[in-house]
Amino acid sequence: MHQFALPLALPDGPARIVGGASLEPVFAALQASTNWPYGTAVLTGPPRSGKSLLAHWFVSSGAGEAIDDADQIAEIDVFHRWNHAQAAGRALLLTASAGVAGPGQTSGWHVALPDLASRLGAALPLGIAAPDDTLLRALVEEHARRRALIVGEGVLDWLIGRIERSHAMAEAVIAKLDRLSLERKVPITLGLARDALIALGAGDGLWQPQLL
Repeated sequence: MHQFALPLALPDGPARIVGGASLEPVFAALQASTNWPYGTAVLTGPPRSGKSLLAHWFVSSGAGEAIDDADQIAEIDVFHRWNHAQAAGRALLLTASAGVAGPGQTSGWHVALPDLASRLGAALPLGIAAPDDTLLRALVEEHARRRALIVGEGVLDWLIGRIERSHAMAEAVIAKLDRLSLERKVPITLGLARDALIALGAGDGLWQPQLL
């Protein structure tokens, strides 16, 4: 599993995006922004999947401008930012929780402003998929690295077989393990991992879909 170090200054060191087959097309597209239709792309993905980090990296790399959480911003402001980027000849990356909804679609990002809807509808759609088991393990390991936690292979194996397949859960389970380990002043064991899942609402340690 590849890890991409991004040139951002964070308190715990260089930011890293854990890569995989599902993310490689996104990286390739971000590095080819001159080929985007109308110089615009909309990046979507699950919560905590790195959309904001990728947007910051895109800007810091000099590839273009970005609007993070564009679906949470007034449409007229997004439209003005789009026009500004067009006038400056700069690529524009927007991140959103869902893709732009087309005519007749009931789900997605519904844009009411007609001019903005037509422009974003023509943008390049980029999506970060939910992690498979291999990527999920790499994400858990990366969050443990950021917190300087030692999580043994046996505990990792046990966790990966039981937690929800999501970027958010990979982060949440390590945060819970870190807190329990500090509170109890004990290393991370299978017993502690089981308690962490129970505290996160996973009951007896079997995976259950849940919102974080």
